[in-house]
Amino acid sequence: MRLMKSFLASLVAIITVAFVAPPSFAQEADRVHVDIEQGNLNPMPIAVIDFLGDSAAAQQVGRDIAGVIRADLDRSGLFRAIAPDAFIERIEATNIPPRFAGWKNIDSQALGVGEVLPQADGRILVTFRLWDVFGERRLDSFEVPPRTPDGWRRIAHHIADKIYEQLTGERGYFDTQILFVSESGPRTARIKRLMIMDQDGANPSFLTGPNAMVLTPRFAPNSRVLTYMSFETGAPRVFLYNLNTNRREVLGDFPGMTFAPRFRPDGNGIVFTLDMNGNSEIFSMDLQSRARQRLTNHPAIDTSPSYSPDGSQIVFNSDRGGSPQLYVMAANGSGQRRISFGEGRYSTPVWSPRGDLIAFTRQGGGRFAIGVMRPDGSGERILTESYLDEAPTWSPNGRVIMFFREGRGEGPRLWSVDLTGRNLRRIDTQTEASDPAWSPLLP
Repeated sequence: MRLMKSFLASLVAIITVAFVAPPSFAQEADRVHVDIEQGNLNPMPIAVIDFLGDSAAAQQVGRDIAGVIRADLDRSGLFRAIAPDAFIERIEATNIPPRFAGWKNIDSQALGVGEVLPQADGRILVTFRLWDVFGERRLDSFEVPPRTPDGWRRIAHHIADKIYEQLTGERGYFDTQILFVSESGPRTARIKRLMIMDQDGANPSFLTGPNAMVLTPRFAPNSRVLTYMSFETGAPRVFLYNLNTNRREVLGDFPGMTFAPRFRPDGNGIVFTLDMNGNSEIFSMDLQSRARQRLTNHPAIDTSPSYSPDGSQIVFNSDRGGSPQLYVMAANGSGQRRISFGEGRYSTPVWSPRGDLIAFTRQGGGRFAIGVMRPDGSGERILTESYLDEAPTWSPNGRVIMFFREGRGEGPRLWSVDLTGRNLRRIDTQTEASDPAWSPLLP
């Protein structure tokens, strides 16, 4: 039995019709399920206790882990983490079933219990159990492979992902990182550095120095490699950066400006824009041979390419029809066709990891919006709009979009929104931030 049965599978159908009533959770006999006919979205109440430990140090790590799990689940918009001061029962052991009646009294529909076990080599082993309160049965039980104590945050994100998967049937997205452009300084002398952090804003660190402006960072889909554009050599060049080795290399010395790089789904190639004598065209490149192929040949501006997850198609932006619109072509450049026909100017398209949707920025009426459409252009839906919303990036499970928002007189900041358009949240960063890129799940 699975809580929130078929929730996210149903959500795919729901979001294709604007403002269809979102799902809510209902209790029925000994199970909890998703009733998509209800008119209000009520996040599932879930209790996660502070993890047990046999020492003060282990108990502190246990409190930290549980706090991050609760925050991850809350931020998803699908769950409501019950505050620990509402708990009635004091859990003393993870292998003993809880007193379900007490958890029902505080309306907890699921219960997570865990324990931190210090190992002889100084690492910690964490065990976890997830209980269906109303079904009065265990849903999942597992151990997280030992890590050093300073890896407790990743342990927490891993457990939150497992809870999300068990209760929704979809993979989680919490054990991930965000790459973005950190912005500081006056408008006339803006400093733009490459920065990386956990998806919840923790552990931020700079990857580049303050002396070279960086733009358009992107993660490889299956490795710890990223690409970005930088002016550090004087001319704009595309760089590859290996996070495991901290080694960087210039992708190639092209005759014109190169920008907007994105990886091929297999990670062995990229697609990018090359400006040749004022004409922007899209090229692909194999990263092993460094052979490149021209994909567009048009006097208009063709840019912002993004592969479909199977690598067979590319969505891109072009003004060949008189205004910036979205087009799709085969990976070899054939079959170019327009897919956006709404009012406004379309840009920054990016294909969902699931392949079912394309996210984009739309400008019109003095405002910018983040929206989604199907790959054939149908089912267009705006998720959020403001003075300036731009540069969407997908979570690895294709359920959440991060972007940057800038207000009048306010610098750029990172925000996220889910596919219902209802769970809009600001992401805390140390500096102003733009152009985010979401990593795959960490290995």
